[in-house]
Amino acid sequence: MTVGTPAVATAGQVATTSQTTPARQPNTVRAGTSNRRCPTPTPPVARPTRPAPPPLDPTHAAVGGAGLATPGLVAPPGSATPPAVTATSWLVADLTSGAVLGGCGPHEYGVPASVQKLLLAAAVMPHVDPTSMVEVTESDLDFEPGSSAVGLVQGGRYSIETLWLGLLLNSGNDAANVLARLGGGSAGKAGGVAAMNSEARQLGAYQTHAATPSGLDGPGQYTSAYDVALIARACFARADFRRYAATKLAQVPAQAANKTKAFPIWNDNQLLHRYPGGLGGKTGYTDLARHSFVGAAERNGRTLLVTLLGGENQPLAGWQQGAALLDWGFGLPANAKVGQLVSRGQLGPGGQVPTQAAGAGGSGGSGETQADDGTPSRPGWLLMAGAPVVLLAILLILLLVRRRAQRNT
Repeated sequence: MTVGTPAVATAGQVATTSQTTPARQPNTVRAGTSNRRCPTPTPPVARPTRPAPPPLDPTHAAVGGAGLATPGLVAPPGSATPPAVTATSWLVADLTSGAVLGGCGPHEYGVPASVQKLLLAAAVMPHVDPTSMVEVTESDLDFEPGSSAVGLVQGGRYSIETLWLGLLLNSGNDAANVLARLGGGSAGKAGGVAAMNSEARQLGAYQTHAATPSGLDGPGQYTSAYDVALIARACFARADFRRYAATKLAQVPAQAANKTKAFPIWNDNQLLHRYPGGLGGKTGYTDLARHSFVGAAERNGRTLLVTLLGGENQPLAGWQQGAALLDWGFGLPANAKVGQLVSRGQLGPGGQVPTQAAGAGGSGGSGETQADDGTPSRPGWLLMAGAPVVLLAILLILLLVRRRAQRNT
């Protein structure tokens, strides 16, 4: 199949920009934060009614920096206005350093749709052998009729690598069920979902709760643009994930027992096909979530990541909105930063945020500062505390030398 390469929509080609009221109001007004309105298309896009999200914990809203705790726009001072997009929340970050370049309501709750499959990959991919074969069961094919699927058949045997390709290229809900079952061990698919939620906590994605492995809507299932960026960054850190995400075409093997022929699957993330330097990512859609999108791209030695939640497909498709935001991010100085994607294990139990994780930099109350690479540096008080020990050692050495000299005379 030949994929066309029409021109990429840039920030200037997005629908007319105006500073209008955001499509979704914040849960609470948080004092001391920016309330700059996010650029949105005119006229406003009609949206279906959504259930009310859970209350936003101020502790979780501070993760990555106090400037990110806003329902509005956060961007570097003096930067160009970001493009107008229909997404209710979004974030752009440097995939290598974790620096957050800007966002709109980055910690506001949203519904993930199939970008949640990235959390499944983050939780399960490290623990399964891609060359192993697995047989598809009847329960694996129990998912919402008409939703996206690879086309796996009951009794068919597929390599785990084929399942990952089906999950990421074709957004296969059947592949998600199989992989969650494998990841859950004796607890099956439910155990896989539990592993996903555990992985989210370890990554610091405390606003994320998975109810399904595929991202199909489920009770109490939420995330945020910031959390999705944490999860996507963990995925892109793996060479196997990057290879799967960058695959444009794959083949699902024939199943002799079921008399099923082999067939091709194509990557449905148009950023990979149409955006220069595109590395892939994940698309998503449900009636409740609307359009969600994750994409990464390289340009001039920089690798950026964009996440969007709650978008509509008009006037621009989700990948085009992501492309416009990536263009905006690449246009910022290399040292631009409004926050930070926290590292695995950086948050305390229950999501408490050490000062280093809460801020975009600087030292915390513990007296330990962090270098640019996230490694702790030794504070001055620790060196001072060790000085008496060094002095005592010197005195002991001098005493031993003196005694030895007395014996030799």
